Amino acid sequence: MDDWAALHPETRIFGQLGGLAPGSYRPQHFEWAEFISADRYQQLVEGCRLIVAHAGMGSIISALTHGKPLLIMPRRAALGEHRNEHQLATADKFVERPGVRIAWSESEVAPALDAILAASGHGGDLAPYADQQLLATLRGFIAGQDL
Repeated sequence: MDDWAALHPETRIFGQLGGLAPGSYRPQHFEWAEFISADRYQQLVEGCRLIVAHAGMGSIISALTHGKPLLIMPRRAALGEHRNEHQLATADKFVERPGVRIAWSESEVAPALDAILAASGHGGDLAPYADQQLLATLRGFIAGQDL
């Protein structure tokens, strides 16, 4: 993200990074904080053009709720970023969803950002409503039907 920000100084970027260990990399080309308040998060989400996040459901729901394009880069247990690989499975469920791009590796982040920004406002945004297939599946589950 920091490399992309260096190449796009005209783009305002803010990152909430979480608790950083001493000696961890700190971005040089965009504004960031380890933690922000819920009110500040809400303000930033409402005012942004897109969201870049791990594959946590809170981030995904925020993007859905606000109709913001979303770039997901799942955290990887193999890299010591999480306790298991559940975020890979979560991201995989969103691969075909309009308005969502997945960066499976660091090298995919910049091209995905460029593609999202090029499509933004041209039918590439994330719809705030679930598609009909998802709704039907949920209705069936709630009704106790076999799927």
